[in-house]
Parts: sequence; C-alpha cells; structure tokens
Amino acid sequence: MTHSARTPLWTWVVPVLGLLLFIEATATNYGDDFSTHAVGIVNTILLIPLLIGAVFAAVYHAEDVAHIMGEPIGTLVLTVAVTIIELSLIISLMLTGKATPTLVRETVFAVIMIVTSGLVGLCIVVGGLRYREQSFDVTSAKIYLAMLIVLTTLTIVLPNYTTTAPGRLYSESQLTYVSIVTIVLYLVFLYTQTVLHRGYFVGEQIHPEASTAGEGKLALSAFFLCVALAAVVLLAKLIAVVINTGVSQLDAPSSISGVIIALIVLTPESIAAVRAAQKDDLQKSLNLALGSSLATIGLTIPAIAAANIFLRTPLVLGLEPGDEALIVMTLAASILTFGTGRTNVLFGFLHLVIFGTFLFLAFVP
Repeated sequence: MTHSARTPLWTWVVPVLGLLLFIEATATNYGDDFSTHAVGIVNTILLIPLLIGAVFAAVYHAEDVAHIMGEPIGTLVLTVAVTIIELSLIISLMLTGKATPTLVRETVFAVIMIVTSGLVGLCIVVGGLRYREQSFDVTSAKIYLAMLIVLTTLTIVLPNYTTTAPGRLYSESQLTYVSIVTIVLYLVFLYTQTVLHRGYFVGEQIHPEASTAGEGKLALSAFFLCVALAAVVLLAKLIAVVINTGVSQLDAPSSISGVIIALIVLTPESIAAVRAAQKDDLQKSLNLALGSSLATIGLTIPAIAAANIFLRTPLVLGLEPGDEALIVMTLAASILTFGTGRTNVLFGFLHLVIFGTFLFLAFVP
C-alpha cells in the first residue's frame, strides 16, 4: 500500500459511513428480528462491505502513524488502540447485562490463541515461502514470551488453583493484586520496548526515527485512525447480532461468538503483520502479533477489574482443562520457534495446526 502526501478520500469516508450506519441501526432497534423487515435487511447487506472498508482504512492510517513516529513506537499505536476499543466493547456488553461471567476469559483466551498461533503462523509461512528463512532479534522474542508466560499464568491459569474463592474465581484481594502487578509489569515492558532497550525491537530493517511530516499530519492521521477503529468495533457490535442469531439457530457453543468478534477486531493488526512479513520484516510482524497479546492482558484485566468494583459481576477467569492444554502447547511451541532467531515454513505450519485445532475445538468442544 503506497502512501501519498494527501489522504485518500475513501480512508475516511468509509469509516464515517460505517459510523452513520451504526447510528441509524441503533436508532431503528437493530436486533434479533433484523431479517424480518426491509430496513434490517438493507443494513445487514451494507454492514459487511463497510466493515471490511473500515478495517483497511484503519491499516492505512496506522501505517501512516508508524511511518511518522518511527519504530517500534509506531507499531504500538495500532496495538494499543485496538485493545482499548476492544476493552470498551467488553465493558459495554457488561453494562447491558448481556455478558456471561466467562466473557473476559474467553476474549483474552481467543486473542492469545489467534495471534500466537494463527497470526504468527501465517506470518512465518508467508515469509518462509518467499524468503525461505527470516531472522529477528532473539532477545526481543524472549522478552515477549517471558511476559506472555507470566501474564497468561497470572490471569487465566492460576485462578484454577487458588482456594480462597470457589469456581475458577479470584477473591477481591487476589484480583486487586493480580491487576496491579499486571499493569505494572506491562508498563515496565513498554518502557523497555520504547526507551531502555529500543534496539531489540527495531530489527535489521531500516526504520527512520520519524518522517519529515509535521505535527499536523501526525494529528490528522491519528484522528482518522481513531475514527476507523471506532467504526470497526461498532460495526462489529452489529455483526455480533447476526452472529449471535446464527449461533442460537445452529445451537453452536456460545464461545463461537467471542472467537468471531475477536477475529474481526484483530483484522487490522493481522493485515499489517502479514504485510510486514511479505516485506521480509518479521520483527515488525512479531511486534504487532506478540505485542497485541501482551496489550490485551496488560490492559484488559486491570481495567475490567476496576470496572467490576461498580458492576459487581462475577469474573470467571480460570480456563477449562482443554483450553489450558492448548495454551501450554502454544507457549511451548513458541519457545522453540523463537529460540534461534530464525524461522522457516515448518515452524509456521506448526502454529497454524495449533490454530486449526483451537478453531475446531471451539465448534466441537
């Protein structure tokens, strides 16, 4: 995607049309009966192309911001922005009373599995087929994996083994402690990535510190990025209505809805990561993929815990045994994949097999 000095018209018109569709659909009570009246059918037909267009607009503006700010700060923009909007989606569902006690757990688990098995595997396969082998900074990979192992264990594995609160739950004091150490650990990681050891995450590609664009261009690109991401997530809420109806009609597991929504929300990062792998910049792909997992845990769990002080809803965080086994297998495979600083197609295919197993078991538990 070649960026010009002027912002293409479609990159802000499509997200704005998506926001207008969301407002119109909300005003007309777009619900489970969407397929029974003309307006609902028209909205549903418009929904998919506008959602796809908003996703590509988000990728365009995120790459603009990354180009202006330089690496690795630029790649953090898309990661953190998507995570914050994803968080707002979870809280909005909790406020409507439609969220299940396992919503947070299922969202975090789905994001981790999608990015560490599906996205990482796809990036390695795409790069391996084109360049045979790709390299990255092994120290950055070790930092990502160490963080991922600790944060995953603290948030969605350890609750299965605590005894103060029954039923895969943390007690209030335990949840407070885990939330504090999680956010502190994530902030230390950000300081390490962007200031203290920035060189580990830049890779061998040439990344300028910043482009010659002025502050006005940066502010405009950041604004358009926020608009595009807002359109993606709000339209995903409408898609959720369609998905939930389909899931109920097919009598499928309830976790399917969370997986599909996670796939939609993660699409901008996924496109940017695969494009980076195609350009032989696997380091940027890992920054986007593994960084988004850490952002999801490091920001979502503490924020939901804080919101839960007012919402007072049970948060079932502990994974089911089968999901726990998948997490362990994914992390073990990741340690071997990123242990040498070089990857090939076989490693990528291993991750894709794990991802396929995750999707299959989501439909056939």
